[in-house]
Amino acid sequence: VRLVESGGGMVHTGGSLRLSCAASGFSFSSYDMTWVRQAPGKGPEWVSVISTGGGSTYYADSVKGRFAISRDNAKNMLYLEMNSLTPEDTALYYCVRGDPTTLRTARKQGYWGQGTQVTVSS
Repeated sequence: VRLVESGGGMVHTGGSLRLSCAASGFSFSSYDMTWVRQAPGKGPEWVSVISTGGGSTYYADSVKGRFAISRDNAKNMLYLEMNSLTPEDTALYYCVRGDPTTLRTARKQGYWGQGTQVTVSS
């Protein structure tokens, strides 16, 4: 299993970024996929999850209405469109195989990417 995130960077408050995750080594279309973030000094927080076919999506209250998760199963790609960013969104963002209930297990099994840093300045 290989998950490689990209698209992070530094933006000002109100800015936008689009994160991408390239998946390989497993049947991507067979798994729900989750974006998780971890801010300095804090524990991991799930941000959004998308079902296998992309028909169902869920968001943490903190990002609802500002972020949009999507996937392209033909390209084995996962995306996170982030708008109206605030400094509270500053974190390392991870692409994770599976849904939020399996995050710990997924981390132990190596099903998290290496993360991409998002920094939002005020």
